[in-house]
Amino acid sequence: MTDGIDQHLLIPEQDANRLRTCSHHAPHDFYGWHPTPDGSVIRTRQLGATRVELLIHDDVIDLSPIGDDIWVVDLPDTDSPDYRLRIHWPDTEPVETADPYHFLPTLGPLDLHLISEGRHERLWEVLGANPRSYETERGTVTGTSFAVWAPNATGVAVIGDFCAWNPNQFPMRSLGSSGVWEVFLPNIGPGTIYKFAIQTKEGHRRDKADPMAKATQAPPETASVVADSSYRWNDGEWMRQRAGQDIDSSPMSVYEVHLGSWRIGYGYRELTEKLVDYVVEQGFTHVELMPVAEHPFGGSWGYQVSGYYAPTARWGDPDELRALIDAFHARGIGVIVDWVPGHFPKDDFALARFDGQALYEHPDWRRGEQKEWGTYIFDFGRREVRNFLVANALYWIEEFHVDGLRVDAVASMLYLDYSRNEGEWLPNQYGGRENLDAVQFLQEMNATVHRTHPGVLTIAEESTSWPGVTARTEHGGLGFSLKWNMGWMNDTLEYFKLDPIHRSHHHNEITFSLIYAYSERYVLPFSHDEVVHGKGSLWGRMPGDDWNKAAGLRTLFGYMFSHPGKKLLFMGQEFGQTGEWDEAHSVDWSNLEGWGKEFHEGIHQLVRDMHGIYRDTPALYTQDSEPAGFQWVKGDDAEHNVLGYVRWGSDGSGLLAIVNLSGSSHSDYPLGVPRGGEWDLVLNTDDGKYGGAGNELPATVTAAESEWDGYPNSVTLDIPAMSVQWYRWRG
Repeated sequence: MTDGIDQHLLIPEQDANRLRTCSHHAPHDFYGWHPTPDGSVIRTRQLGATRVELLIHDDVIDLSPIGDDIWVVDLPDTDSPDYRLRIHWPDTEPVETADPYHFLPTLGPLDLHLISEGRHERLWEVLGANPRSYETERGTVTGTSFAVWAPNATGVAVIGDFCAWNPNQFPMRSLGSSGVWEVFLPNIGPGTIYKFAIQTKEGHRRDKADPMAKATQAPPETASVVADSSYRWNDGEWMRQRAGQDIDSSPMSVYEVHLGSWRIGYGYRELTEKLVDYVVEQGFTHVELMPVAEHPFGGSWGYQVSGYYAPTARWGDPDELRALIDAFHARGIGVIVDWVPGHFPKDDFALARFDGQALYEHPDWRRGEQKEWGTYIFDFGRREVRNFLVANALYWIEEFHVDGLRVDAVASMLYLDYSRNEGEWLPNQYGGRENLDAVQFLQEMNATVHRTHPGVLTIAEESTSWPGVTARTEHGGLGFSLKWNMGWMNDTLEYFKLDPIHRSHHHNEITFSLIYAYSERYVLPFSHDEVVHGKGSLWGRMPGDDWNKAAGLRTLFGYMFSHPGKKLLFMGQEFGQTGEWDEAHSVDWSNLEGWGKEFHEGIHQLVRDMHGIYRDTPALYTQDSEPAGFQWVKGDDAEHNVLGYVRWGSDGSGLLAIVNLSGSSHSDYPLGVPRGGEWDLVLNTDDGKYGGAGNELPATVTAAESEWDGYPNSVTLDIPAMSVQWYRWRG
């Protein structure tokens, strides 16, 4: 086959063998155009081709086959020309293409330096699959640049339908010590499915999905998809206002949603109309989407991510998700997305042992595995891994305009011994249990997000007493905007499930939260975790018959919305869904129909009305994180199970909340208040329109100059059983 071919046109056998096995670090050194002592040579590998022609200047020249599907031509030119290849295969029309191996690297020295330093904040623009075009003498060349970080690989290739998934067609070049492999493929555009074929040091081939893929096939298929957004955003005014928002002094009530089961069968398009309208009608200020990044197992609800840069294809394409977020912004609703940087699944097609060795995960199982969940833990001490995650946070903010990231399972990241037995974890260099690398990562992520995107929230799901979760990073804190108050959630639900007759013995459990209410900036969450896996629904936890369950929920929500802290309800809770949440079924909308619907309609209406009052009452939100925003007026009446407190706004406004947690009504109940004058009843959860008993209460009570419990003024109230009343101070 090589008879008559000059030796300088051939590939040295050692390199040819490495190219045959997709284990060469520099295929561009042999494929494409190269100068020779007497001119130049062009080599190309075209698997299964019957003829290859060179289109150069005004000439058409046949290339000669030299074996291994490699074609070559000797040219007199000493300057690099602009040329095309015309490739013939059996039973198909010839294809004309630019030569992938005639292009310079698409990553420059600065990109590679920043990647090596772990500081490339726009990593998605240089790694993964990025469509691009080049202007040449022969016209515009469009295609896709592919780049992947795989420092332990001996060879990497792009594979897909376009090359019959054969790794020998499009091997990539290694860009020095960066560990990045790269190639530009002409004629490859959006919608193309692909993977990376990685040759390991042990001689195995591993076909991997792109860690930086911006789109994927819908599970159970696992290939990556080339994507290029054409979406035009319409939320410029929202984004400008967001930058100046101070969440500490703003109302915030979050509706947590699992997109796949809000209404089964709805995708991003349907949700853009139906879900947005619903969230607005119910009065929420924000929506929180359970993780929308691609994940192989639907039963993980998105908390075991395989594609950190790709919205799940289950419900539509990435631009349809952009349209959903844009629609929320158009109606004044902020969008928070759950983000899972703590761990990832072991599925072989994704991040696990990506280039044959531990790469994204820590190599020691005592730090690199979360055995309880069957997942790997990111190696937070590796610069490139931290870069992958920090850039991912920025990606969702910049490319999808999300307004916040709720970071899942922070406690599992902070503690080296989290969910581990003795001997199953390694202490840090000081002998402690704190994961100092994870702390550094969280601080870096928070500082970067808040520096680059003022007004964007970061929210920690952190269940321990780790100090300074919401303290600024420059003060040694983790730097989160807010933290879920898991202690309040647990204590509150434990208390409310008690029969009222027993509650007097547990009074300290319902008041304890005010001891630490200002240690962090809190969100009060009733999340999906509280209504799944045998825990039952909030409705089911309330004691008594349906009337009492409904009264219990109304009281719970009235207490919650007057307690310091931002608010979060999981879908279905806003009307008292009776069944436990199941991701395979829609929310129990049937509760709003048929027998017993009046209880659920009442709760539904109450939540809507509470939101209206909440948003219009600065006393309920402007000093959530300040001790000056809360004042007990009755915190020790365990006998009657009554709580009384005033919420103060930064503008001097006040709201008195009375919470009767007992099963008995209290008539002529005396209560000291800090201000005299008139207090207007703005909410009564016992109102008949909410399904309550409907006993009439005065629209206004006047605080007389009569001392009680150390206060100079007092009121006398009728307090219905299992109810909450809010009185707004008028003066």
